[in-house]
Amino acid sequence: MTGRPATREEKRWAWALWALAFVALWWTEGHVGFTRDESVYFAAAEGYAGWFRQLFQSPTRALTDAAIVRAWDYNHEHPVLMKTLFGLSHLLFHDTLGWMRSAAAFRLPAFALAALVPALSFLFGSALYGRAAGLFAALAFMLVPRQYFNAELACFDVPVAALWLLVVYCFWRALEDVRWGVACGVAFGLALTAKHNALFLPFVLTPFALWRAWEASEAEPQARGWLLRFVGLFASVAVLYGLLILSLGGGEGFQRKFFLLSPHTLLFMGLAVGGTWLLKGAEKVNARVTRALVPIAAMAVLGPVIFYLHWPYLWHHPVDRTAWYLAFHAKHNHYAWLYLGTLLREPPFPLAYVLVKTALTVPTSLFAPMVTGFLALAGRVVLGQLERTRAWVRPVTMVEALVGVNAVTSILIISHPQVPHFGGVKHWFPSMVFLGLLAGQAVSRGSTALLERLREKRPSLPALAVLAPVFVVLLTPALVYSARVFPYGTAAYSELAGGLPGAATLGMQRQFWSSHVTGVLPWINEHAKPNARLFLHEVHGGSFHDYQRNGMLRPDLRAVGSPFEADIVAYQYHQEFREYEFQTWQAFNTRTPTTGLYLDETPQVIVYVRPEPR
Repeated sequence: MTGRPATREEKRWAWALWALAFVALWWTEGHVGFTRDESVYFAAAEGYAGWFRQLFQSPTRALTDAAIVRAWDYNHEHPVLMKTLFGLSHLLFHDTLGWMRSAAAFRLPAFALAALVPALSFLFGSALYGRAAGLFAALAFMLVPRQYFNAELACFDVPVAALWLLVVYCFWRALEDVRWGVACGVAFGLALTAKHNALFLPFVLTPFALWRAWEASEAEPQARGWLLRFVGLFASVAVLYGLLILSLGGGEGFQRKFFLLSPHTLLFMGLAVGGTWLLKGAEKVNARVTRALVPIAAMAVLGPVIFYLHWPYLWHHPVDRTAWYLAFHAKHNHYAWLYLGTLLREPPFPLAYVLVKTALTVPTSLFAPMVTGFLALAGRVVLGQLERTRAWVRPVTMVEALVGVNAVTSILIISHPQVPHFGGVKHWFPSMVFLGLLAGQAVSRGSTALLERLREKRPSLPALAVLAPVFVVLLTPALVYSARVFPYGTAAYSELAGGLPGAATLGMQRQFWSSHVTGVLPWINEHAKPNARLFLHEVHGGSFHDYQRNGMLRPDLRAVGSPFEADIVAYQYHQEFREYEFQTWQAFNTRTPTTGLYLDETPQVIVYVRPEPR
């Protein structure tokens, strides 16, 4: 199936799902603690917003590199689309209008992006597999506790998953409407400005574009010629860039010689102009070939341009600073991570880590249809390749393959033994979106089969009589568990793990990112003496300030850097940080905690109070 526009009713459903997700996230965010990363992004966002103020007051000074570096150098290891939106939202809704607390104002743009996932999942799933499948996919994503938790944060993992889905949706729509091809390029540029995950998208989508263009030009030599010229242009530019790098003595020489008027820029301009000319030529012969290729050209041209324009930090030194950014993520630090009783500190990491972690964290009633949907698709691919079994299955269409490939891409990337393994499941959220679509298809097809069987005895049985109980059976356990574990999302483990107690027994990371400290802050506020010194283990200094700023921690309490300086210690259980608990025992001369946060009787945060001197 090629791209089709959504019906008016589908658009209404999509808007309703977007609004439901947005309101739910906004309504519940006040209970969610601040992760270590989030407080860094809060500070960066305020700095960026300050630069925009300067831009309006003194544009000439604001546009100098010195002013840009002062404002934008902080946290320059990440692009700034989301942080800029966080900062402007905070400037408007908190600083100017005073409509909401500081954290909610920062997080608001993240809610808007996260809510795109159920809306787009519904539109895409409805077009491919029917509305029941689309609705299940939309609801399933938000009912995975770790995904909902991450959707609450002013971070980048859920927004980039939403934008990844948007790029693929635009790519699919472009197969029937060339304007969506341009939109695909814009969406790709926005995805690049959210997080570096998006750099893999052209490698995922280009084979499908060429597949579609090759099929569309079959038996049309002239159209096939334009296609080959287009491919030749891109291949030639790639070869010329390679030769340029070699001739300039490698990557460093390439960077030093990259100026506005240089062969580097001319090659890019040649790609843009030449690609446009070739697409216009192909359109005169076969519009389907053009529609297939426009997304690739748009991503190649608009992606880098949007990425450069969105980030003032790049304006004066685009090449050097972009190269630093890419190098930083190519050599990212490895953080210790507990997995099946082993503390992972350095590669090679277990090949099965991502699959095991997903199975142990996604509610089983949602994981089962995800696996069923994927295996059904994979089985059709395999059976379709064998002459004996080809007639048993429907041929896999291009769009089905598109969904399947996107369902495994992020998982395969993170599964590589040399790629850092940390952060729970957030680094493969783009795959989870498409696994949700496959789950929706599996549920829809299973429900249809059941309905047909039941209609043999009751021909007038409405489809809703089957779909409603199926949805209730599959979604209710996830909803109930999500409510039980909220707001401690990084501690969520599925039935396959035996819940959190089972995961602890298996030797899995109990929680991370420090946000669970909110479970003990009310006790600390009530019982801490005036001006007490707190050691909140794993809590970033900025997070300590944000808890006070948002009224979640008394303003008189003071942060200290070790248990030896503290009156109260809140230790967050991490196998890799056990020495902090040992230090607390030594400093307080006791091993008995005063209180703590326990989920299903599993310690999360343990509070110790220094005994009064006798």
